[in-house]
Amino acid sequence: MLKFVDIQQRNPEKESVKARSKNFTEIYSRFLKDKAEEQSARCSQCGIPFCQVHCPLQNNIPDWLKLTAEGRLEEAYEIASLTNNMPEVCGRICPQDRLCEGNCVIEKSGHGAVTIGAVEKYITDVAWEKGWVKNIHVKKEKNISIGIIGSGPTGLAAAEQLRIQGYQITIYDRYDRPGGLLIYGIPNFKLEKEIVIKRTQRLKNSGINFVMNCEIGSSIKFGELQEKHDAILIATGVYKSRAINLNQYDAPNVIPALEFLIASNRKGLKDKVEDFENGKLNAKNKNVVVIGGGDTAMDCVRTAVRQGAKSVKCLYRRDQKNMPGSQHEVENAIEEGVDFHWLSLPVEFVGNERIKQTKIIKMQLGSADDSGRRKAEPINGSEEDLDTDLIIEALGFEPENLPIMFNKSELSVTQWGTLKINYKTMMTNIEGVFAAGDIVRGGSLVVWGIKDGRDVAENIHNFLLKKEKPLIYVVNENEKEFVHA
Repeated sequence: MLKFVDIQQRNPEKESVKARSKNFTEIYSRFLKDKAEEQSARCSQCGIPFCQVHCPLQNNIPDWLKLTAEGRLEEAYEIASLTNNMPEVCGRICPQDRLCEGNCVIEKSGHGAVTIGAVEKYITDVAWEKGWVKNIHVKKEKNISIGIIGSGPTGLAAAEQLRIQGYQITIYDRYDRPGGLLIYGIPNFKLEKEIVIKRTQRLKNSGINFVMNCEIGSSIKFGELQEKHDAILIATGVYKSRAINLNQYDAPNVIPALEFLIASNRKGLKDKVEDFENGKLNAKNKNVVVIGGGDTAMDCVRTAVRQGAKSVKCLYRRDQKNMPGSQHEVENAIEEGVDFHWLSLPVEFVGNERIKQTKIIKMQLGSADDSGRRKAEPINGSEEDLDTDLIIEALGFEPENLPIMFNKSELSVTQWGTLKINYKTMMTNIEGVFAAGDIVRGGSLVVWGIKDGRDVAENIHNFLLKKEKPLIYVVNENEKEFVHA
């Protein structure tokens, strides 16, 4: 260990721009064994590991880096999977530059961070290949049933943790495949779908039931779920796209980011997608304008490049430094030819039946607002028109109206529409009904979804333990025994 002075930071090789811009395969190759060990050996084994402190899951990063450096990969995987239900997913899509790697001590000292994400991906991929990833071993089955609404990161993590305890788990989801945004929202060039399918198949093999194409409120009533299960977890995520409200005439070439990404991912999964075939959700040969600066916007611009767009422009009202998405993703998009218009705000969509131009105004950063970020203020007389064939709005997501969808008017929500919970127990105002993930915290990272899933599983377990009748030690005339109170 401690080789960061002698060994420079090296990331896995990245596919050339020319090659990767024409396909949807992951752009980073995997470390070779020697390189993974070498890069892991750069870790300084800090007394206070800030990489771990700044990881939402508190992953034991220095421990599995040390084991990797020593060639003890199976043990490294065991340590990594103790705190993370999907280390191979987080290794691929976590914004490490904002979390673990961005807070690495040797990064702060100017030597370049340990490539934590790439090593995490490497050891977990090897674990799958070597057969070290086993089905869940249940020591004792419980005759207690839990229903989980939503099969995204939060629902899947909670299901695994509860299944380990022996509970009978059923996951309900509106889509035809489990995985939520992991399967339909994140493009293949960041997360190939085989990775998600392996994880969900492992849960199926471990006795977790999945009910797909199931809309709560229409396919099955919420009350029926309450009758069927001893506890319920709502982990739907947030799917309602925010709009900029400039599409006055409902032109069909203004689309939400998620519709665009779901269509692309379905095509990658060999599904028939009518709106892709007819061109509505296809960027080929079009001047594409993407509005937004988060990771979803980066997914959209890079997908449009791969679909063969004529041009791809990204509009963001602040500068690059203030973009909320991963800077690695921004750099990849720039390499792939995306034209970023920093400090630019769309003010008008020009056209009736179809939008033909997007009118933008240049912005400048003024004084700080209540959040501490400098306000973006328009510059008078700086308007500009951009030729536009397709507009993709990637402005984030809001919660759907679950009390109405579920026909459960008493379900309490916050002023933002997220579900209101007791933060000590993670239970909603309805007894035995819990909520976690984005539907509580708002749109966030996958790693936070996994963290919330693990936390709510512990709270559900504690709730059900209190409901169980305790055993009391009694003495009968003939023998001593435990009986239920």
